[in-house]
Amino acid sequence: MTDGPSEQQQRATRILLKKPLLRAVEVDAFRAVRPHVPQLRTWFELNTGWRLHADSDVIRLLKEPSAPDDPTRPAVDPRSKAAFSRRRYILFCLALAALERADAQIPLGRLAEQVMLLAHSPVLEGSGVEFTLAGREQKADLVAAVRLLLELGVLTRVAGDEEDYLRDTGDVLYDISRRVLSQLLASRRGPSTIDAPTLDQQLAALSAPDMFDSHDMRNRRIRHRLTRRLLDDPVLYFDELDEHEAEYLRSQRSAIIRRISEQTGLVGEIRGEGIAMVDPDDDLTDVKMPDTGTGGHVTLLLAEALAAEPDRVHSMAELHERTRRLVQAHKGYWRKTAQEPGAEVALAGTAVGRLEALRLAERREDGVRALPALARFAVAEPVVRGAGPS
Repeated sequence: MTDGPSEQQQRATRILLKKPLLRAVEVDAFRAVRPHVPQLRTWFELNTGWRLHADSDVIRLLKEPSAPDDPTRPAVDPRSKAAFSRRRYILFCLALAALERADAQIPLGRLAEQVMLLAHSPVLEGSGVEFTLAGREQKADLVAAVRLLLELGVLTRVAGDEEDYLRDTGDVLYDISRRVLSQLLASRRGPSTIDAPTLDQQLAALSAPDMFDSHDMRNRRIRHRLTRRLLDDPVLYFDELDEHEAEYLRSQRSAIIRRISEQTGLVGEIRGEGIAMVDPDDDLTDVKMPDTGTGGHVTLLLAEALAAEPDRVHSMAELHERTRRLVQAHKGYWRKTAQEPGAEVALAGTAVGRLEALRLAERREDGVRALPALARFAVAEPVVRGAGPS
């Protein structure tokens, strides 16, 4: 019998799950992961199908999402935390294409010109996205993409500030990291090699598995899908699995959960509706529940309301009104901007978005409905134990 992963290897796994792209300048994290790369590469390849690249400058876990069309985990502006719009995504991709052809350094103004040229290419005709550098809004969209590139380490600021560029009072100079840029795209095929008519087909082709079709290969692909979902998704609901996935999970559930727990420290919570891998340290999530602050309190209170009536669809108008009443009830504790006219719309929208990301609720055309895992936030009547008759 072989020993399980060491405490250091488990820590290295958690670091990569939380931050799949590490640079050597992130000294503590990089050094914690680097000695365990061979073991981690084998574990991820066997259990998830994710590849692990490592060199002297970059360690990159090439995670492929279980659901490429999941809208609950958007890229965000590192400064404002606003979710990327469609145009910002396109500008981000065009910036990567421009940087691939650039020299070792590039000014922001020059990058903007190259992105503008690419935006007018025949490939993007009919996309509905216009980028002409006319006005602050379009420049701000490019700056949001650049700030994400800075956070990822593709760019390093040498001189200047993006705010000067937005005010037309100066430019910014960046170094380009070729190593990071080359590892940014996590797909098994290059986009330029894909010839598919629709976006859904193009996304599927980007991460299509090998075409070998045997009993063992089918089981391996199922194991990869299930393990990815248990690592990446807050909850795996049984009713979302197809027949083959459900059958495989019934026979291999204990083994899959044990392997994940040993490697990551996550603890499996199995209920009638599904499985959640719970983190006792509450560290491997970017969306916390419950959370502090006004937004966290609103989310918890709306979660209680949804959980109290799990079979009913709550309209957004109803949730807006409930949030407005909650603001009045808690105005002495919540931030002052929550009392501004119309603030309940944004507060309720953010709360529902957080519940969606945690797979606790689903947004439908007619409103919002609780998902089974939200039951843990339902408020029950208090029970006094051990009390005899008075």
